[in-house]
Amino acid sequence: NIRQQRIAQGMPVASQTLHFVFTGNPGTGKTTVARILAKILYGFEILKTSNFIEADRAMMVGGYVGQTAIKASEVIAKATDGVLFIDEAYTLAKKGAHDFGQEAIDTLLKKMEDLRERLVVIVAGYPNEMAEFIKSNPGLESRFSRYIVFEDYHVADLCQIFELMCRSNAYELTPAARGNLAIILNRVFADR
Repeated sequence: NIRQQRIAQGMPVASQTLHFVFTGNPGTGKTTVARILAKILYGFEILKTSNFIEADRAMMVGGYVGQTAIKASEVIAKATDGVLFIDEAYTLAKKGAHDFGQEAIDTLLKKMEDLRERLVVIVAGYPNEMAEFIKSNPGLESRFSRYIVFEDYHVADLCQIFELMCRSNAYELTPAARGNLAIILNRVFADR
C-alpha cells in the first residue's frame, strides 16, 4: 500500500523482487497458494492482471538447439503482468549430453530481470531437489529471495479434509468409519 501511495504521489520507490520458491511434497497446497497469491498481488495492484500461467519442463524445453529459448519466451510472454508458476522446476536443471534445460533457465533469468516489475515467478517442487536446483546457478540464488515451506498435513488435518469432502458430497461418516479413518491415516502418515 505504501509503495502504491508513493507511486501515486510521484515519489521514488525501491525496485522489488517478488519471486518465490515453494517447497513441499505433492498435495500440500503449493499450486493452490500460488493461484491465491496471483489474485492477492493483482488485488494490491502490484501486478496488472491476475494471470496465472502454470508451466513445466515440457512447455519450456525444446528438443533441439534454439527451440528452447523460443518455447520458454512464449510461456513467459503469456505470464507477463501476472504469475508464472513452474512446477517441478528442478527438472530444468537436468544434466545430459543433449539437454537444453539450461537454456530455459538462462532465458528465465534474463526475463526475470528485464520484467522485474511485470512478472512474478514461483518455482515449486520437492525440498531437496529444489535446494539443488537453486544451487545449480548463481543467478537463481540471487533472483529468488522468498522461500515458503509447505509441510505435510498431519493426521488431524487429513481427517478434517476427508470429512469436508464427505459433507460436500452428501456423505455422512459413522463413528466406526471415523475411527477407521483415523487408524488408516495414522498408518499413511507414518509411512509417508
